[in-house]
Amino acid sequence: MEKMESLEVFYREKMGILPSEIFRKTGHFNVFTMEDYTGPKPAYPMPYSRKDYYKIALIRGAHTVEYADQTYQVENNMLMFANPQIPYNWTPSDMQPVGAFCVFTEDYMKGFGNITDYPLYQPGGTPILDLTNEEAAQVMELFNKMFTEIASDYPYKYDVLRSHVFELIHKGLKLRPATAAEETGSNAGTRIASLFQELLERQFPIESTVQQVKLKTAAEFADRLNVHVNHLNRVLKMVTGKTTTQLVQERLASEARALLKHTNWNISEIAWCLGFEDTSNFIKFFKRKNISTPNQYRS
Repeated sequence: MEKMESLEVFYREKMGILPSEIFRKTGHFNVFTMEDYTGPKPAYPMPYSRKDYYKIALIRGAHTVEYADQTYQVENNMLMFANPQIPYNWTPSDMQPVGAFCVFTEDYMKGFGNITDYPLYQPGGTPILDLTNEEAAQVMELFNKMFTEIASDYPYKYDVLRSHVFELIHKGLKLRPATAAEETGSNAGTRIASLFQELLERQFPIESTVQQVKLKTAAEFADRLNVHVNHLNRVLKMVTGKTTTQLVQERLASEARALLKHTNWNISEIAWCLGFEDTSNFIKFFKRKNISTPNQYRS
């Protein structure tokens, strides 16, 4: 897997600039057109990698997007919400894409709400939206507000821009399909379910062959959450429709597919990273989840 792309690398290699305000103590924000992005240096093929910054992008036209282990086909216009935890890349059908995007750091949003609480940034969310031309035009209006504001002399413009970021996020939330859990409403178990998902996701992505998943069983998660394993299973079944074991195994299988697809690590290395001391057990697990062996999937 490619090394995490820093904000400094993004500016130097893809924008041909390094603005001094990138090092502002209050965090960084900037907004660009797609022409800015593709101008100084061709951006394709884009490496599959994590970034150390958040990005929201509207790109007109059809696209193929690889996000974690999933592949999305966008037919019309793409609205993408990328975060530092998930590796991704995208390939446009048109090599001169049109649209806009903004980038910002976690520090920029600190103290103004936790955006990772929103479903767009949570595991199992829908971070890639396929918009109609009318919906894309509405989103572009929000980006145009950003362009106008960032070019102004208003001393508090970065506070206003922060509000526009939240506007974009909420626009995306309104356009995305609701999950089954959201449709049934909140309940007393949602906090435990959220803490479980946070614990599970904190172990990923696997970025080196010396990194290993430590929490793999329902009992281990229940112990960390200080709840009885049966209670954890009941809560997760109620909120997600799946047991603790099912959720953990699905996440391990997802990471396995990503590693097989985007690294050249051997099967034993991947097995160990995912907590399988015996490679043969990993192969059996993978085949049960994917109806193919790891080598068959990779080829």
